[in-house]
Amino acid sequence: MAEHSDTSWKNDHPSTLLSNSVQRADHAVKQAMSNPVETAIEQAYNSIEHTENALLHAEHQQENMDTVEQNKQQLERMKQQLREV
Repeated sequence: MAEHSDTSWKNDHPSTLLSNSVQRADHAVKQAMSNPVETAIEQAYNSIEHTENALLHAEHQQENMDTVEQNKQQLERMKQQLREV
């Protein structure tokens, strides 16, 4: 198995993957809020589900927990926003 470079390792780290997933979910939720059609809402729910999986993985790693907690709070806000759509 090839070793990861420092840059590659940072990109693949669970907390980084979580942060990226939160950004994508945030975008999907904002799209659903601005254009609340079924496909946009469904995409937002799918994105949130993916982010929840990334959150579980990041929490399991027990590293960068401050970042993980911030992302968890943002995810909860997005879920609430989506419920209001």
